[in-house]
This record gives sequence, C-alpha cells and structure tokens, in this order.
Amino acid sequence: MKIALDAMSGDYAPIATIKGAVEALKENKNLKIILVGKENVIKEELKKYKVDEQRLEIKNADEVVEMTDDPVKAIKEKKDSSMNVCVDLVKEGMVDASVSCGNTGALLATSQLKLKRIKGVLRPAIAVPFPNKVGNTLFLDLGANADTKPEYLDQFAIMGSKYMEILSNKKKPKVALLNIGEEEIKGNELTREAFILLKNNKRINFVGNIESTKILDGTVDVVVTDGFTGNILLKTSEGVGKFIFHIIKENIMKTFLSKLGALLLKKDLKKVKEKVDASEYGGAIFLGLNGLSIKAHGSSDYKAVKNALKVAGRFIEANFIEELRKTMEV
Repeated sequence: MKIALDAMSGDYAPIATIKGAVEALKENKNLKIILVGKENVIKEELKKYKVDEQRLEIKNADEVVEMTDDPVKAIKEKKDSSMNVCVDLVKEGMVDASVSCGNTGALLATSQLKLKRIKGVLRPAIAVPFPNKVGNTLFLDLGANADTKPEYLDQFAIMGSKYMEILSNKKKPKVALLNIGEEEIKGNELTREAFILLKNNKRINFVGNIESTKILDGTVDVVVTDGFTGNILLKTSEGVGKFIFHIIKENIMKTFLSKLGALLLKKDLKKVKEKVDASEYGGAIFLGLNGLSIKAHGSSDYKAVKNALKVAGRFIEANFIEELRKTMEV
C-alpha cells in the first residue's frame, strides 16, 4: 500500500509529519509513503533518520495551504500546494490514500473537487470514532456540512453503519440521532424530519434519539448529527478532556501524598490518557468520496501522524471505498 502524506501540514510540520512517517514505516512493513512538500526542507529533516529509500519517496510541492487561507482560494490559487498534490496523487491512482493535518475546509474542498462523490451520495461527512466505555462510537458529521437536510442525515446513517461493519466488525450496528431528548417529538424541524426518515430506513438498525450525555456510554455504535453541532461537540469534548487532565495534574503536585498516589497509579493514569487522547485515534475520513482522504488534527504530534497513516492503512486493507460504493450505488 502507498500513502501520500502532506509533509508541510499541521502546527508542528515538518518535524512531526516526517517523524510520524518514519515511525509508521517501522510498524508496517507493507507500507510505502510519499512525502509531499518542499523537497529541500524535507531532505534536511530526513537527515535525522535512517530510512529505506525504496519505501519513502519525496515529491516536491512549492506551496503550502495555511490554516488561515480561504478554502476556495487555496485550491484555485495554490495548485502546487502540498495538500493539492497529495489529493491529485489519489485521483491519478498513484497512491491508495492521502493524509493531511492541514486546513479542514481546504482539504474537504479539494477532495470533493478532485475525487468526486460516490454515485448516490448527496454530501460527504467527516466521520470520527469516539472512545466509549466498551469500545468506540462513530460520530458524523463533524464539520463537513454546517447546513444539513434530513436526507443527508439519513445517508450519514447508512455510510456510518457500513463503516462500523467493515472497520469494527459490527453486525447491524446500532444507529442513533443526536437530539435534546430521547422522545420522537423532541428537537427542531431538522431532527424531527430526520427521525422519521431514519425510523423508516430498512437498511440501518435505528434505535432512536440519543442525548449528548449518553453518547459515551457505549449503548450505540453510530451517532449522526449536522456538521455544525458535531463540530462544536467534538471541540468541546477535546477541551473538557484537556481541562480534566490539567486539574488532575495540578492537584497531584500539591502534596507529597498525592504525588505518591500518582506514582502508584501511573500505569492506570497512562491508560486513561491513551483512551481519551485524540492523537491515539489518528485521523478522520471524508466519508462518501471516490477516494481515501484522511484529515488529521492540525495540532497533531508525530504519534497522531503515525496513527493517521495507520488509519489510512486499515481503510486500504479493507477495500473500504469499493465496499461503500457497492452500498451507496444500489
């Protein structure tokens, strides 16, 4: 398998992206990576590592899409950006997937423009697995569609179900609609209309509405919502997680006994951190496109980049795009 990595993307590029690529190659002997970006910068950073040149290539791209760039202008005016070139490689069949930590709007725009939607798909969705008490819950849409229609949510449920069937081996995954109450009549016009569509959709195992306080309980496998709500929930969750660990660390350092207790609980605290750490989950897929475009967090460290490449590898191995195409083109 071969993956194009946007080496110039993210807050810590190219240090984090290149180290993440090197670590990913160590873990997966079947993986090949093309580092896309400013060749002289990439070569200088690669001097720190001993790599197999047969498995790690460099493709020059002189421009970089910044986080502050307007998405539409970025894809039109920066055609030689590392992000655009990565997606071009997927489009041309030169690689099996693309990974970028860059501007979400720009990456979504260029991915849609170049890869196109799978026939039958109305809108793509950003899908991310959330940790829960017993495993993972897939959450979508997390930002691709701020303005959403009921029929989009209905399709998100179908695509999300297929994701969980293939990637998590879930048979008849339970699907829920994020709402302000569990009753069918709760919510706004969007959720009430979407509820009817989901309830009558024979292709999914719809179990009803779910409130945000219960999505991490592990009682459902897929949660669907509009991109505006989903993105707020995602960022709020990340903020709450960081706040909790800040408070824990602050209080641990106050007394000798608390420091001793922390030492005794070190392994358990590490497991908790790994469970809720976004870097452990790598990247999000733009679900519904005719190609694999993976979005990693803008603040990704090398571990997050490595795991994003690992996520892309899992999609490739599962032949995910073809399987989803079969589902959506019926």
